[in-house]
Amino acid sequence: MLQIDTTLPIDVFALSQADYDAAPEVHRAFRRTWAGVQAGISPRVVYDAFFALTPPAWGVSLHPSTDPAVPGWVCVPEDRLDDQALLYLHGGAYTMGTAPAYRGFASQIAMRARRTTFILEYPLAPETALPAALDLAAAAVERLSFFYRKVGVVGDSAGGGLTLATLAQTARPSAAVVFSPWTDLSLSGASIRDRASSDLLLEENALRAAAAGYLRFATPDDPRASPLFGIPDRLPPLLIQVGSEEILYDDALRYAKEAHARGHDVTLQEWSGMQHVFQQSVAELEAARHALDHTAAFLSKHMDHR
Repeated sequence: MLQIDTTLPIDVFALSQADYDAAPEVHRAFRRTWAGVQAGISPRVVYDAFFALTPPAWGVSLHPSTDPAVPGWVCVPEDRLDDQALLYLHGGAYTMGTAPAYRGFASQIAMRARRTTFILEYPLAPETALPAALDLAAAAVERLSFFYRKVGVVGDSAGGGLTLATLAQTARPSAAVVFSPWTDLSLSGASIRDRASSDLLLEENALRAAAAGYLRFATPDDPRASPLFGIPDRLPPLLIQVGSEEILYDDALRYAKEAHARGHDVTLQEWSGMQHVFQQSVAELEAARHALDHTAAFLSKHMDHR
């Protein structure tokens, strides 16, 4: 692990030889899955199939939530801390993704963190626009805080942006982790264009269309949708993980720098050679497993001692 000497320290993790060797097959699997869209399959169906590839973790039971205030699914590890829980906010550009599709991925986090993890089934755009998902997420944090002494929030991509927006709405969370967060729906980061050729998963025009559906009558710089433009005075300890090859790289970097400049406890990890939300490929990539281990360690460090 290298340290880049900047105002905000960035933990840079080198690409391992094992992951270098595994990358071509991982990339082929990406292309095979997403080829379904060109074949006429609904993007929502393809997206769910893609994320459902993450295997469920051993020793974690999965069941639907019985609390209407926190709709979705629940991952309950056998060896858990009974007084703490996590809320997981899934990605999908606000237009795709379901709680069932994320059961395997969230269970990997629940097992490592030893905390019951609730995967929130929030309403999708364009059928439902801002602020419905945000209001539900903030209310879910408040609800979980009634039953658990400490609550952490984890999210990926759009769910990472939703996590950061939620932190501006409630001071309840004790810690938060975001993977490749979408923090700027105006897409003003230079990496949107500079890294377009290296990103296998995301594309600028598709993100713009998704943003329009989610925003509806709001502007792209509305901090409820683009938390980069409304970093709150209070944030819990925050871990941001991002792959070096993705167009949302600057979304992670700029949010981390701004939050750090405001005096917040922010850790930014860059994983070399990795794609958007690479943590999903836990069965194939060492980096995915290590990143989730770092996630669990970060949550334990800050939730155990606050």
